[in-house]
Amino acid sequence: MTRDEVRQAVVSILADIAPDEDVSSIKDDVTLREQMDLDSMDFLDIVMELRKRFNVEVPESDYQQLVSMASCVQYLQPLLKDRQLAS
Repeated sequence: MTRDEVRQAVVSILADIAPDEDVSSIKDDVTLREQMDLDSMDFLDIVMELRKRFNVEVPESDYQQLVSMASCVQYLQPLLKDRQLAS
């Protein structure tokens, strides 16, 4: 997956986790919690969706890598580089 595809996948997960939020205007360099009404359970749901959709394990020690869209993409892109974005 390209960086744009990884970003698109994360946006898709966020839209599923928080359907009332406007995910079309997520800024890359602002924490997701500042932009969206996400609590700790929502964050765990995001991690679980990554595992479910892409078979990617995110250890708890790496959760801090998923605080913003930019850090999500930076962390996930190497893990997903050989995967295809589901249609």
